[in-house]
Amino acid sequence: MEAPAAPHDAADPRAVEITVNSPEQMRELGRRLAKLLRAGDLVMLSGELGAGKTTLARGLGEGLGVRGAVTSPTFVIARVHPSLGDGAPLVHVDAYRLSGGLDEMEDLDLDVSLPDSVVVVEWGEGKVEELTEDRLQVVIHRAVGDTTDEVRHVTLAGLGERWQTVDLSVLGA
Repeated sequence: MEAPAAPHDAADPRAVEITVNSPEQMRELGRRLAKLLRAGDLVMLSGELGAGKTTLARGLGEGLGVRGAVTSPTFVIARVHPSLGDGAPLVHVDAYRLSGGLDEMEDLDLDVSLPDSVVVVEWGEGKVEELTEDRLQVVIHRAVGDTTDEVRHVTLAGLGERWQTVDLSVLGA
């Protein structure tokens, strides 16, 4: 499988690139990113199989303080993790097995969940963009082929008014 094209302008001054050297660092990036998220946020995760999308989502769940282990929802498509406190629940979606666009996604009622939840969608390109103009796109690049290289290059780009004033560069600090 080829690396997906970057879903944003590489010259976008708001785009942030972060190098991650281990799965634990990817989880930590998710925990730090969770501090910037709020109910109504859509986060789209892109990257090759094994890039670390679910590991990042696991860190998001830890950072948001939600119930249940965040694991790949590949076969159930979507999993809701209620907040253990007063924060937003996490809706974790794996759209890998869905071939249609938003029509097929409508069965998941993401448009209903979105205002009150943080919705994280793996493999959502071409499927969920119509939910909102405001979204955070996270692209994870890794070495492909027969390699044990743990290094990942993560590009985060906020789209829409919601992300105009969010300083994503704090994630690389």
